[in-house]
Amino acid sequence: MKKQDFMHLAAEEARRGVEANHGGPFGAVIVFQGKVIARAHNEVIRRNDPTAHAEILAIRQAGEMLSRFHLDGCTLYCTGEPCPMCFSAIHWAHLDRVVYCNSKADAAAIGFDDQFITEIITGRQADPIPFVRHATQECKTLLKLWENKEDKILY
Repeated sequence: MKKQDFMHLAAEEARRGVEANHGGPFGAVIVFQGKVIARAHNEVIRRNDPTAHAEILAIRQAGEMLSRFHLDGCTLYCTGEPCPMCFSAIHWAHLDRVVYCNSKADAAAIGFDDQFITEIITGRQADPIPFVRHATQECKTLLKLWENKEDKILY
């Protein structure tokens, strides 16, 4: 299959999700060694889960399929430029490449604007959600527990 074939599969997935009222017009497929190993569409509405973006769901499927949490060797094809959450997940997953179709500006034009999150992350806009640190010895002990764990698997 070619790049346009994989993007077509992502677009089909997005269409399925829109027609089923699962969420916005976003679809994703993950390819490993020339084969599709995961496909998903936005399911925010269906699952009542703001994190159920196509990219996140596809990353979860691919990890299960390959039995690993690092997805090196994989390419993500998605119908929209990834939002900040998906961007982070892509980096945590160590994907090799991302190919996307519609830009963030295209998505913003129809009501899917995540620019405010980028503004908050970069400090150009105040965060409307207070983040309050409440440090306790119990929580500090958890860090030591992990640090001293002999059979830990780093990720």
